[in-house]
Amino acid sequence: MKYQSEMLVPHKSALMNPCANVLNEDVCLPAAVIKKAALMNNIDWMQRYANARGVSLIPHGKTTMTPAIFQWQQRAGAWAIGVGSAWQANAAMASGIQRVLMANQLVGKANMQLISRLKSHYAEVDFICCIDSLANARTLSAFFRQQNQVLDVLVELGVVGGRCGCRSTDSALALAAEIANLPGLRLRGLELYEGVLHGDNPQPQVEALLRDAATLACQMAAYVDGEFILTGAGSVWYDVVCNSWLAAEKPAQCRIAIRPGCYITHDQGIYHQAQQRLIERDPIACELAGDLVSALELVAMVQSVPENHRAVVNFGKRDCAFDAGLPQPVAHYRHGTALPLPAGAISSIGIMDQHCMLSLTPGYDLQPGDILVFGTSHPCLTFDKWKTLLLVDDGYQVEQQLETLF
Repeated sequence: MKYQSEMLVPHKSALMNPCANVLNEDVCLPAAVIKKAALMNNIDWMQRYANARGVSLIPHGKTTMTPAIFQWQQRAGAWAIGVGSAWQANAAMASGIQRVLMANQLVGKANMQLISRLKSHYAEVDFICCIDSLANARTLSAFFRQQNQVLDVLVELGVVGGRCGCRSTDSALALAAEIANLPGLRLRGLELYEGVLHGDNPQPQVEALLRDAATLACQMAAYVDGEFILTGAGSVWYDVVCNSWLAAEKPAQCRIAIRPGCYITHDQGIYHQAQQRLIERDPIACELAGDLVSALELVAMVQSVPENHRAVVNFGKRDCAFDAGLPQPVAHYRHGTALPLPAGAISSIGIMDQHCMLSLTPGYDLQPGDILVFGTSHPCLTFDKWKTLLLVDDGYQVEQQLETLF
């Protein structure tokens, strides 16, 4: 059978009318939607937080991989966009981003070739990546020297049992000294990710890592010409990173940069909980006007009510994150009209590839064809299920289709 390259619709949440409203069934459901007002609130809030702390903001773009969102973050004042791979760096640069931090190691000839081509094509873009071994440093040095290019790098400091990164400050300092003498490389500073530390109360471990990093930065400063970049902080501990490093002794020309990512749409799960704890412990965040709000929702249709206490909706593992709790209903609509949804009346209890199973309280009126709106947890793994997300107003009128580059 010959493959038909021109499909009738370009993506799974396609608009069936040019002036589409999700609640009027003008959109193929399920659909991942982003509330525009909430999204812009979050972009503004996190930038104002970074400004209030006197640090730079490097949003982790791998959360969304959405060019329009990258551009909004850059226009709001983001110092750079963070990525995790050479492909993601390509996507960011093609989106017009002027500084890209790949908070990861650059390995493999093809990936090095891609970065080299990007450096030639986007000569005005400041690209930085991480190194945690002398073997990788020597490979990168030889490659970029042969290309008559200089690769800007940060030494990565890690923790035992974590992911990448030098396992001690001594090994990180020794690596910095070696990099300073390798052609084709330029050392720009130090990077870490404290989010690999877990447990019932990881904050003391996080603070100890940050203290070690500040001391190491001072020791490394001799190997860095000009500004020293000191960067860490995901979406959970960015206040602790600011508190520790702003109070610590550090290189004279030190730029502290935080790298949260999931704040962009926030959620109604793990990051909502983390933000509430942050607000409680950080007076600056508490006093800053407003807060982060959930912006990403999943809109789906009830396709079956086979039992009076059980229903099935038409989304599944192919459409949303399920690693940090199942999406839970937050609104119920019938024929475009909102219906009351008492707390606990509907609960998601199971998920398969294309189905989500719901538990209903006795007597709750749910019918096939009804629309349910779901709040999500851990936005990263919902974003990457969609080629296109729908930017909507508070009435679910579609304002823009946002293309992703996963």
